[in-house]
Amino acid sequence: MTLRPSIVEQLARARADLRLGVPVVLTSEDRAAVVVAAETLDAARLAQLRVMGGELALAITARRAETLKARAYDGDLARIVVPPDVGLHWLQAVADPADDLATPMKGPLRAQRDGAADLHRAALTLAKSAQLLPAAVVLPVEDGPALASENGLTLIPLALAETELFRASPLHPVASARLPMQAASAGRVHIFRPEDGGEEHYAIEIGKPDRSKPVLVRLHSACFTGDVLGSLKCDCGPQLRAALAQMGQEGAGILLYLNQEGRGIGLANKMRAYSLQDQGFDTVEANHRLGFEDDERDFRLGAGILREMGVSRIRLMTNNPRKVRMMEANGVAVTERVPLKVGLTPENAAYLATKAAKSGHLL
Repeated sequence: MTLRPSIVEQLARARADLRLGVPVVLTSEDRAAVVVAAETLDAARLAQLRVMGGELALAITARRAETLKARAYDGDLARIVVPPDVGLHWLQAVADPADDLATPMKGPLRAQRDGAADLHRAALTLAKSAQLLPAAVVLPVEDGPALASENGLTLIPLALAETELFRASPLHPVASARLPMQAASAGRVHIFRPEDGGEEHYAIEIGKPDRSKPVLVRLHSACFTGDVLGSLKCDCGPQLRAALAQMGQEGAGILLYLNQEGRGIGLANKMRAYSLQDQGFDTVEANHRLGFEDDERDFRLGAGILREMGVSRIRLMTNNPRKVRMMEANGVAVTERVPLKVGLTPENAAYLATKAAKSGHLL
């Protein structure tokens, strides 16, 4: 019996630390590194890292490296050497594309090509899961465990963390209650909480769906701008309301409201993407310039909730074939894809065309 935090709890601490600008220590076999998110690093900590000696590297994704014309020798990422004479502004300009058009020449950028990149890869994965820009300052150190202990830093051994970094955290029901809604008076909201301390997700159950038959289901990713503010830049709000209305008309259904804002990159990064769209980039190009993939969402969460609710066969309301494939791959049979074509506006026509052309949406 021990009160020591598990590796899942340590990873949750590490994500919180990175959001605060606090370094964490990663170890792998006989190597170790101090890692800080580029977005939250401040000048004082950068100076402290430099005093420690060693060659600083800025880990960025291959997507961001492509924009910067930097060499991604490690395939999915690039380890950019941080010159000794640059300051915080340079680091954040490489990490954040906000001023790329104003100051396109960031380099020449020299990328490391020797040595292992597993610590850098883990640092980027942590930054992404903390909904920060995918860029991390990495400094190799001699004795990682001792350094972490002396400075009160979170220590993450990759041998223990690697599996947890890439798996979907199990979700457990927390509470549920009746909620009459405009779409249906017979509504119920269920709250599910992940084991890793991440954001909670919700299931809105309309009526009493018959589990012996395919259940009408919508996997809806949170969209603050569309669902709450009525944004005309996307079709999310109309899709949410249309899905609930159809479930109300049929008398039964389940809408999963998954907290994966901005296709899984978080609201702050979504606003960064919107700003890039204002500069002339489409939604996919904006994500790539930020260092993200087209879609960073994890629909395994939805499959897990449905299984927890006793649902194994569904009629899935979606225009996105990827959702169908993800449900099927995770034990939920999709007997029918139900199209949900609503919400076209002059403001989002180009956005929807890009989703169809580049992300395979059936619009």
